Amino acid sequence: MPTFTAPDGTELAYHLRGAGTPLVVLPGGPMQASSYLGDLGGLCEHRRLVLLDLRGTGDSATPADPASYRCDRLVDDVEALRAHLGLDRVDLLAHSAGGSLALLYAARYPERLASLVLVTAIPWALGRPATSGQRLAAARLRSGEPWFAEAFPVFERWLADGSDYDPSIAPFFYGRWDEAARRHEARGDEEFNDAAAEVYGSDGAYDPPATRAALARVTAPVFVLAGALDGGPCPELARVAAEPFPNAEFAVQPGAGHYPWLDDPEWFAGRVAAFLDGWGTPLPSAE
Repeated sequence: MPTFTAPDGTELAYHLRGAGTPLVVLPGGPMQASSYLGDLGGLCEHRRLVLLDLRGTGDSATPADPASYRCDRLVDDVEALRAHLGLDRVDLLAHSAGGSLALLYAARYPERLASLVLVTAIPWALGRPATSGQRLAAARLRSGEPWFAEAFPVFERWLADGSDYDPSIAPFFYGRWDEAARRHEARGDEEFNDAAAEVYGSDGAYDPPATRAALARVTAPVFVLAGALDGGPCPELARVAAEPFPNAEFAVQPGAGHYPWLDDPEWFAGRVAAFLDGWGTPLPSAE
């Protein structure tokens, strides 16, 4: 398992899957170990995935300063990984909450960004969280599913009062509640750092007007992907992440939820690879 040292001395780990041009991958959660990403539906057949375990998650060390879990402070870890890999510019993919980290990286280091893929990313960094109304509207799209009648009232209560997560609502996050989805959900809570997640988006993490202004100067191509059945973000909200960029495209994966590489691996990997093949960067000479 390869590691590198963050600017504050924290040892961080990453995991490699596949071969070819590197694609740095930022997990969501927030603050979830990267293992849930798997091989991103076979995207490793097109790219060498570099899956970062954010500090305090997975195989990465716990930092001395818990305040360093804040999203804007994690940007330095991503930049340190780029330098460690010997890349002049980085192709970056971020899922879910990791999308805000990727947006802040793009805003701070536009010259280091070769391309950006945002997968079902709520644009918190742009001041646009997912609303309960959006989540409920997406959930109602599943009314024909056999599990809906039991799960929907629990989902409503979860959104209304912030109660603890109940596994019965898990099907709402997947486009297909099949065996693959059940295995994915069954991995449990050990991948999450809940204390770090509370810090991730805490006061001072985001400055939406400044971020929007900075992203308008990013010249790298950007691909924003939403799941048609996802509620957090719904497609309309996911599209917001594309708006500040001058060179962005947007797509909705049919029948997909929050983890589109599980719902239709071939569609997901093919569509993302097609974007990357058009805009990716070559391997550095050191490789």
